[in-house]
Amino acid sequence: MSVTTTAQAPTETTGARTEQAASVISDARERIDALDNRIIGLIRERMAYSAMIQETRISSGGRRVNLSREMEILSHYSDSLGKPGTTLAMTLLELGRGRI
Repeated sequence: MSVTTTAQAPTETTGARTEQAASVISDARERIDALDNRIIGLIRERMAYSAMIQETRISSGGRRVNLSREMEILSHYSDSLGKPGTTLAMTLLELGRGRI
């Protein structure tokens, strides 16, 4: 049994009411997708540096987590992005060092 699918019109996939608006939305979504891919790459890079820092700190006799540094990061994100920035920073910290 063969299933035939039809492509949805750009206005259907974007929620726009005109072809012009659909085009703008599609283009912006492509840019957002590209930015998301870059952000994910940067997060992975950040995680690798965090792991290196933790390993170095632990091997030198230090603790796994440096709470004063984490507070600096939380403050930086909060100052830059408001309350959602704090949530984002907490997520980044957790990705880098795991839950504490």
